[in-house]
Amino acid sequence: MTITTRKRALGGLALLGASALVLAGCAAAPEEAPEETEALDFTPCIVSDAGGWDDKSFNEAALDGMEQAAAELGVEYVAVESADENAYEPNVQQLVDQGCDLIVTVGFLLAEATTNAAAANPDINFAIIDEFIDAPNVKPIQFNTVEAAFLAGYVAASYSETGVVGTFGGIPIPPVTIFMDGFVQGVDYYNSEKGTSVQALGWDLAGQTGAFTGGFAPGTEALTTAQGLIDQNADVLLPVGGPIYFSAAEAIRDSGRSIALMGVDKDIFVSDPDIADLVLTSVLKNIATAVYDVVTGAATGTFDSAPYVGTLENGGVGVAEFHDFESAVDPELAGELEALIAGIIDGSIEVTSPASPGQ
Repeated sequence: MTITTRKRALGGLALLGASALVLAGCAAAPEEAPEETEALDFTPCIVSDAGGWDDKSFNEAALDGMEQAAAELGVEYVAVESADENAYEPNVQQLVDQGCDLIVTVGFLLAEATTNAAAANPDINFAIIDEFIDAPNVKPIQFNTVEAAFLAGYVAASYSETGVVGTFGGIPIPPVTIFMDGFVQGVDYYNSEKGTSVQALGWDLAGQTGAFTGGFAPGTEALTTAQGLIDQNADVLLPVGGPIYFSAAEAIRDSGRSIALMGVDKDIFVSDPDIADLVLTSVLKNIATAVYDVVTGAATGTFDSAPYVGTLENGGVGVAEFHDFESAVDPELAGELEALIAGIIDGSIEVTSPASPGQ
């Protein structure tokens, strides 16, 4: 467990509008007392899931939002990193004991710990990412990621030269499977529009079963799963589970083949320069902005329990640029994606998932 506290200073004391001048034959101009800016009495706190703050993805994005909010509010925040699932309950309780005014819990797996703490502490506000909890002091932060993942599946099918693409997840929970649902639907839509037969391995949309590593840590299981998809001729991989993409990148490098990697949550081309040359695009969840909005709202007295749901329409989800792959994708692809986005927003293109918020 790692605890981090940081303080962001306010603008400081107001400057005098003019210097006090002493003129010959005149009295000195009266000095005005500087106006002091009162420090905000507010402590926001955040706890990660087992992926940790350095996952270059989900947890890191949430921490980015907390840091930005704290900087602008001029307050200390407390960040606690969870080593594993057994740490969730005690970590949340530790933040309660420290007198936090708002506790942001990062991830579906913290739902039980958040529910229990919120019920026991009705005077403390909570926000949870990727889960709905019905309580007056809990704000759900959710994302209809299936929409953006659909675009990624379409991109993968368009880019693939082998006609095989693949996805795999960390744990079969809704915030993971929603990506896989959208990815496969995007591939299927590309096939129906283009008359192709690109295969999407790793996820059975109808059966809601697929390839999972059993956790959100890189390692042997993630490496083996990625290698299995590569061995089946996949030349685009979408690993869904924070840092498990580290192992996917390793498998790609070991293969010696031209295989593209897709990220999730953050634009991993930017967040992880070590693997930037492999990144075709990333499926974005605007977690940082959502956390920033919730934290600043709570600090200024506008906290409520109405769910925030990120969509293509409100900019809460999307896909990243193609970066180094710009010259390698179909020149018509950007225009096609714009049309797909418009169709998803107006409902003429149906994209669904059992894991969508409200389902």
